[in-house]
Amino acid sequence: MLKVGLTGGIGAGKSEVSRLLASQGAVLIDADKIAREVVEPGTPGLAAVVDAFGPQILTPEGTLDRPGLGSIVFADSERLATLNSIVHPLVGARSMELEKAAGPDAVVIHDVPLLAENNLAPLYDVVVVVDASPQTQLDRLIRLRGMSESEARARMAAQATREQRRAIADLVIDNDGPLEILQPQVGKVWAELTRRAALRPGSR
Repeated sequence: MLKVGLTGGIGAGKSEVSRLLASQGAVLIDADKIAREVVEPGTPGLAAVVDAFGPQILTPEGTLDRPGLGSIVFADSERLATLNSIVHPLVGARSMELEKAAGPDAVVIHDVPLLAENNLAPLYDVVVVVDASPQTQLDRLIRLRGMSESEARARMAAQATREQRRAIADLVIDNDGPLEILQPQVGKVWAELTRRAALRPGSR
């Protein structure tokens, strides 16, 4: 098995790259998606969050009020740490389950937005960084996600710099251009990942 950490700044196009890699045959493990799943209604995760923050963080339907919880934790670092101490171990355990189920010959892509920020590169055999210029990121966030320029710049500033991400990269995908330029680059990266997977001990 080859464990790959995939990351990139907001608006760089990481989601599109992960979709293309999955279409090639990669096993995709999306940390953000799992973080939502572990606090769905009826889960021990949601029960623990309610126990820590009170029933006011639920909607009338019994689901997690994400904006409401966000307004609490992002204004208070201690409460954010409390939330992370509940959610992160659950995400880690679920990620390990999915990884073990993938099989010994799999190329497993961990889609991790804050890989550089949280110094997670050593956890992976290969780190792939989806790179785009700040101007491209800004344009996509405003044009495609409807953010104001100030909001987009603030979100970008809260993340690692382009240089910090590139410093931990084993492979870089340049995503400044259109999809027809991206696809062949992803194909080359997939070929390199499968080559590396075949060289690992225990692969067939």
